[in-house]
Amino acid sequence: MQMNGVWAVRFAVLLSLLVFSAGAQTKQSRLLVLNKGENTLAILDPQTLKIIGRVPTGNSPHEVAASADGRFAYVANYGPGPEPGNSLSVIDLAAMKETRRVDLGGLRRPHGIVEAGGKVYFTCETNRLIARYDPATDKVDWLMGTGQDTSHMLAVTPDQKRIYTANIRSASITAFDFSVQPSTITQISIGPNPEGMDLAPNGREVWAAHRNSGEISVVDIATRKVSTFNVGGDPYRVKLTPDGKRALVSNPKDGELIVVDAVTRKEIKRIPVEGMPAGITVTPDGKQAFVTTIQANGIAVINLESLSVTGKVETGKGPDGLAWAGQ
Repeated sequence: MQMNGVWAVRFAVLLSLLVFSAGAQTKQSRLLVLNKGENTLAILDPQTLKIIGRVPTGNSPHEVAASADGRFAYVANYGPGPEPGNSLSVIDLAAMKETRRVDLGGLRRPHGIVEAGGKVYFTCETNRLIARYDPATDKVDWLMGTGQDTSHMLAVTPDQKRIYTANIRSASITAFDFSVQPSTITQISIGPNPEGMDLAPNGREVWAAHRNSGEISVVDIATRKVSTFNVGGDPYRVKLTPDGKRALVSNPKDGELIVVDAVTRKEIKRIPVEGMPAGITVTPDGKQAFVTTIQANGIAVINLESLSVTGKVETGKGPDGLAWAGQ
């Protein structure tokens, strides 16, 4: 059957609309929340804040990362107490099910986890190293030791040329630089117990939150110079907003989210957050933050324009790590 010119144009327009619609559905954003007290990943619609799926994970999952296209979640199964975990959960977010449980063998206590360039990077606290998992081949294809104790969180630049880890017991940041040959590893001494960590959007600074001391350290990547300031309380996580202008610090001890000017390092506001605030993620447009509340078994929704709590949602027992999937 042949179509005249008008019908051919109409058909092409209709086809493009259908393709666009299908693409929009596959790229729909999701909020991912790990409930380490019940070994599940809660999948939320960030617009309605309704839980649309709940997927079993490995034992005591601590941190989660999403693939760049928003199709998959990667969960580090840390393990409880005296039972170190040694697996990653690969979760299909559209099907809302675990499609693969990656056995890490002798790699123990996977924790901080980041997806970059289609690969999944994660720390292994027990082994004092970072590893890389390739979803395409279903193999761990690279390892690199940090030489430091309790390498907890990590950050990876989008080009994968620089990697940073926060090492709790060694009171340090390890900086890997693969942009030069031979590659370099630099140990940067900072304050005690650096647990939370984030890389500034411009790639020029690494921020670290020190448990128990009330301090935040900022490492200048180029000079390796460390500056430290005190926000009080018990800083657990630190997260920079997408524009790099503000740093958000969770303080579970005093039940608050501390908002700091990232340039002047001055406090802007303390937002009361009930239920022991912990993990933090920020929407790509920088308008909202989501904070897990461990004792309240859920999340708090923070409006970053009014700097206030605008909602609360129960997600499951003992939520901690969380991530944004999609655009």
